Amino acid sequence: MPKNSKTVKREIDDDDVTESVKDLLSNEDTCEDSYKKSSLMVGDVPQNKEKDVEEGSEEEEEEEEEEEERPAWGSKLQYILAQVGFSVGLGNVWRFPYLCQKNGGGAYLVPYFILLVAIGIPLFFLELAVGQRIRRGSIGVWNYISPRLGGIGFASCLVCFFVALYYNVIIGWSLFYFSQSFQQPLPWHECPLVKNKTNTYVEPECEKSSATTFYWYRVALDISDSISESGGLNWKMTLCLFVAWTMVCLAMIKGIQSSGKVMYFSSLFPYVVLICFLARAFLLKGSVDGIIHMFTPKLEIMLEPKVWREAATQVFFALGLGFGGVIAFSSYNKRDNNCHFDAVLVSFINFFTSVLATLVVFAVLGFKANVMIDKCVEMNTKKIIDFLGKEINPSLIPHHINFSHVSPEDYQQITNIIRGVMENDYPRLGLDNCDIKEELNKAVQGTGLAFIAFTEAMTHFPASPFWSVMFFLMLVNLGLGSMFGTIQGILTPIVDTFKVRKEYLTVGCCVLAFCIGLIFVQRSGNYFVAMFDDYSATLPLLIVVLLENIAVAWVYGTDKFFEDLKDMLGFTPYRFYYYMWKFVTPVLLLGLLAASIIQLGLSPPSYSAWNQQLAQEQSLSYPPWGLAVCISLVVTAILPVPVVFILRCLNIIDENAGGLSTVSYKKGRIIKDTACRTREDDEDDASLLNTKSPSEAPSPMPANYRKQSGPPSSADVTLNGSCSTGYVMANITDIPDMPESDL
Repeated sequence: MPKNSKTVKREIDDDDVTESVKDLLSNEDTCEDSYKKSSLMVGDVPQNKEKDVEEGSEEEEEEEEEEEERPAWGSKLQYILAQVGFSVGLGNVWRFPYLCQKNGGGAYLVPYFILLVAIGIPLFFLELAVGQRIRRGSIGVWNYISPRLGGIGFASCLVCFFVALYYNVIIGWSLFYFSQSFQQPLPWHECPLVKNKTNTYVEPECEKSSATTFYWYRVALDISDSISESGGLNWKMTLCLFVAWTMVCLAMIKGIQSSGKVMYFSSLFPYVVLICFLARAFLLKGSVDGIIHMFTPKLEIMLEPKVWREAATQVFFALGLGFGGVIAFSSYNKRDNNCHFDAVLVSFINFFTSVLATLVVFAVLGFKANVMIDKCVEMNTKKIIDFLGKEINPSLIPHHINFSHVSPEDYQQITNIIRGVMENDYPRLGLDNCDIKEELNKAVQGTGLAFIAFTEAMTHFPASPFWSVMFFLMLVNLGLGSMFGTIQGILTPIVDTFKVRKEYLTVGCCVLAFCIGLIFVQRSGNYFVAMFDDYSATLPLLIVVLLENIAVAWVYGTDKFFEDLKDMLGFTPYRFYYYMWKFVTPVLLLGLLAASIIQLGLSPPSYSAWNQQLAQEQSLSYPPWGLAVCISLVVTAILPVPVVFILRCLNIIDENAGGLSTVSYKKGRIIKDTACRTREDDEDDASLLNTKSPSEAPSPMPANYRKQSGPPSSADVTLNGSCSTGYVMANITDIPDMPESDL
């Protein structure tokens, strides 16, 4: 990876004396004191190798000056917390436990861990290394490595923007529940009553479902029956979304100087809450049943290919690969930082956080399952008492059974006896099984886990408002930590590439995202959240990460990358990474991409809609315009990759397309050759300044700094007036960092 060196710039007046190339060359002798250590390099001059005669102390001084210019983390702890906060998010709390429950319990941890080592850590290390080495955001990094693959950075920014749009809506939902948790009893504790002129009755929609389900769909979201019915804005959620974007804007407006300090709280607080929840859950009845259910392996499920595909996808998203946030955060590190240690540390912290969250979830679900089983036993015992002497012979009831208190074991014994005697007539009795294993096998994921299952469990906690406040404050913090990394993946590359003020860009980005995000706070907004979650990130991110791997391992070269890592880290990484980056990981990513495409083809796009009349979810197909939006999200996210590739191949956006080229010097050294001049230009020595000034030069593209593979053309070496080289003797500032190693 080429080194960046500090270059400095001075404004050049029209009155400045300009000199021809011959004059400049002759002046080099007179300016020996200032420039005796510099070497003039124009292309690859035959028989002359490029020499770097700057002293080592000068290079170190330049790097230190550069690092002073670019913002840096206040401490290593602050940086690690930022990476942990970005990678550890809501998915660790509500997607990983669901996948663990669905795909074999404890056995699911085996494929997940294997794929974490095979895919997760190598790719995470790769992103950390390129960001730290090149010290740019995603756009600058991939332009630097291969301009034709520069679209990767733009694709990452687009995906980050799409994800930020709906991810902050989830933070808004959490803020709403947080604000409603300061009540005793909690507002979702029981179904509301409806009063009319004659009597009072329970809300029918709530009675058919449950109190927490009714509160989520009808009170919080006030959801419509389908995505086609917008229903207007939900003003409660609109206000919460505004607060969420305001929090993100204030935390990010000063860059890492402000967001880094927030990370101390947003990254550490969720661990405090999870540990408190785990300790409290272990004291609840039935929590051990949930833990046992989690660690009871279903080995036959683990052998299914679908389990490995879902484990790979979860590894992929858990670490935030492809978003650009990892690259953006690492670009503010010192060059000698041990990013390999960081990659392994953050990956394992993420893994153990997922396991910790899963323990908490299963302990709480075990408690909830026992509560539901007790209710089930109580209701069905009343049915059995009503059937005694009529449908059921009292002699079938064991003598030791006390109907004033029937345990789940007693109920199972009663139903087994009745089922054995009344085998044909048993179904019409309508007695439920009340089996705790069946209750624990009811898979709940995503928003259903956080806003329905967990809220219902917390209504049975002693001091339930306190635990509800803690839980939703934890969700807000987890969401904000991930949002900071996501927004950083948008802001850092744009600031590095286009040199805009970070404060203005941050405010503009947040305002634009809030305005677009209003589609998610309509009554049908939950359906759009599901759409963006399914189609705006999964496939595009797989393509982005695959191209990142190919760009480094095959375009830039794994051997050369290893040399750069050795120079940067001070040691050679394990050979394990060489084979992972070059062979294993690309093959696994291609397989995952193919499996994802096949899955999309086999299962037509659909979404779960809430049916108010039936008070339950039902699967609906997207309308034609909905399908168009789904396809547009995927195409738009990956479109920059082929567009930039084609434009680069056709030299449409190449810096040399206009026939002129930027000339810049670093302590007297030419780091880029100029275009040829016409003979008419030679008549006016001032035409040397007709090339772009350093302030007008675009961001550096690596293609313009590579050595020529072939012999130099006459235009490269002839100094007879047909070609010339501008030698800017001034100190130069404000120009992007230039690469050295490929000169």
